Amino acid sequence: MRASPAVPSIMAQESSQVSRSARPPSNLEREESQLWRLLLLFMVLLAAGFAALAWERLENLPYHLGALAVGTLVLSVLFAVYAYGRRREVSELKTLLHGLQEHVGAAPSEAQLDQLSQMIQRSQRSFKELIDSFEDAACAVSLDGTIRTVNKRVAEMVGLPYTAIVGHDVYEFIAEPTRSGVETGLGRFLERKHWAGTVRVVLKNNARPLYFDCVLNGIVKSDEVVGVSVLGRDVTEQREKELRFTELFETLQEGVYFSTPNGNLLDANPALVGLLGYEKKEELLSLDAGDLNFDPGQQPVLGRASGDRGAVRTREIKLKRKNGTPALFLDSSRAVWDVSGNVIRYQGTLVDITDKRKMERELLQQEEFRRRLLESFPDLILVIDLGEHYTFVSSRVRDLLGYQPEDLLRKKISDLEDHSPELASLYHDVASSRQIFASAEYGARHRDRSWRTMRASASQLFDAESKLSGVIISVRDITVEKKLEEQIVQSERLAAMGQMIGGVAHELNNPLTSILGVSELLQDAQTSEAARKQLVMLQQQARRAAEIVHNLTYFSRPPAPGKTRVNLAEIVERTLNLHAYSLRKNNITVDFLREPTVPLVEADPHQLMQVFLNLVLNAEQAIREARDRGTLRIRLGCTGDSVWASFHDDGPGIAGESLPNIFDPFYTTKRPGRGTGLGLSICKAVMKEHDGSVEAANAPGGGAVFTVRLRAAAKYTQPGR
Repeated sequence: MRASPAVPSIMAQESSQVSRSARPPSNLEREESQLWRLLLLFMVLLAAGFAALAWERLENLPYHLGALAVGTLVLSVLFAVYAYGRRREVSELKTLLHGLQEHVGAAPSEAQLDQLSQMIQRSQRSFKELIDSFEDAACAVSLDGTIRTVNKRVAEMVGLPYTAIVGHDVYEFIAEPTRSGVETGLGRFLERKHWAGTVRVVLKNNARPLYFDCVLNGIVKSDEVVGVSVLGRDVTEQREKELRFTELFETLQEGVYFSTPNGNLLDANPALVGLLGYEKKEELLSLDAGDLNFDPGQQPVLGRASGDRGAVRTREIKLKRKNGTPALFLDSSRAVWDVSGNVIRYQGTLVDITDKRKMERELLQQEEFRRRLLESFPDLILVIDLGEHYTFVSSRVRDLLGYQPEDLLRKKISDLEDHSPELASLYHDVASSRQIFASAEYGARHRDRSWRTMRASASQLFDAESKLSGVIISVRDITVEKKLEEQIVQSERLAAMGQMIGGVAHELNNPLTSILGVSELLQDAQTSEAARKQLVMLQQQARRAAEIVHNLTYFSRPPAPGKTRVNLAEIVERTLNLHAYSLRKNNITVDFLREPTVPLVEADPHQLMQVFLNLVLNAEQAIREARDRGTLRIRLGCTGDSVWASFHDDGPGIAGESLPNIFDPFYTTKRPGRGTGLGLSICKAVMKEHDGSVEAANAPGGGAVFTVRLRAAAKYTQPGR
């Protein structure tokens, strides 16, 4: 509807009458003054409410809530615009009513009533549009709970149109807060005519609790509160986040803290309180920054230097528990800034790693114990996974095979140049479960190219889930044992052969004695020169055979052990006679020369015969490996108070790398099966027992020379034959 043309004239007449005469303030004027007072009061209370509710939360909460202040500002501007419009409408109504008062007793015209109705409807629409434009919930409720007006936000929440809400009791739509709960605090509200805070609301059409930051102001009429205007911002999501954060903060097993930049605690969760041995949070928060330091004199461990801008920091720190014991923590912290970019606090987590570090130390000790235990084992320990890779090799591999553990780790058995087929077969038998436990002997080449005899014992290895993960093998060097076994076997054979030789020699002695006796008788009876020569030759050969039998008897049944004065030349000759057949068979000529006068020596003749026999055997084998025939030169002489005998062959000589080790037990340069490696070591031991020596060298013209030296017997010499 549009205003009647008569309205301007009426308003003009009323204005002139008002200006001509003074009158007391009417009810409309008082309403205008009251409206402006309410406006100022609302703005003041709004600012106070914002300061009381928002400021502390904006300061303490870990996320930014600056949008709340902007929304409040917009709300204040909209309300001021609304109040300005209302003031204009009230002024128009006031002018119109003044005109009506001037015509008391006269019935208002239809145009005046139409104009008044339009102004009231326009005012109501403006107010409705204003409150509907609010994003927050707004409503007005009388003291008895009757809803007077609501905005669009409230209608959407209730799920009903405006007309189905206004005029109804508010408790028809909400389950919380209850009427009794509201009435409990109503008296205090009527005194102050204002209240601000967070309200939990449960609608009857929705069981989900909602939270609103509300500002309640009393609607005053004639200085009496007749209703309540409510403006509420929905903070349900924010509140739920706070609740989830609080629940997380309270239930985390790790310690969570907030501290000032200098290290004073602002807050701590129950887990941290318990980790530090305190019963109440307040007791912990009352401590100074340095009270948590276990090491006195240091800067507070939770604080930071002034130049630290708060980057994320992870480190290990030591704090002092309430009982004074130390506790190690893994500290992860970062800064929180204000709107100006200044660090206002640090927040972080503390994970107690005291037991973890203790366990790590114990594990290191156990690992060190295991390592030293394995180092002390005489056996080599190998662990091979199901892919045939070495995963563990003990350090004994250095002594047994000359390798470093790193040379074998992560390599496959077949990758090694000198891998043993017997060891690989043993591994496969156990890894495939054909055998649970097995052992085998095999030959292994040392890094110095020498061969060793090994005995390996293998068993299955299982992981923590009792699944087969590999094979563990212990390897022992049994080279010495095998050589000793061979030596024992050889000694038994020699003993058996000695017994046989002793028997043969005994049986030969009788016929040889008869031959010698008969040949002497025949030699005396014969007169012809030819027959006598033949008998002399027969007698010489019989004597030679008797001497060989005598040497065999000496070798098979040596005299009782003990040192006597012996002629070294005789021992050499007996040795050569004993080994003469083998030397002739292999085309080896013996060149034996001795000085005219050689002192006797104090020695065991049987042991010296063993020494010389070993040297002759070595020379024979060296010559046979190089050529079909050769010469063994034996020289016997004396120098000062010592007697020496040298054995020089024309074989290939001794390799330079083998010369330093040639007297070591079981060291041999011969092919497998051709020697035990004990002969020269026995020679050296015998000579050491006789206070003598045996030396090896390569001759300038080729071949090897072994020299035996013995101390001459005191004040006694015997001329050589």
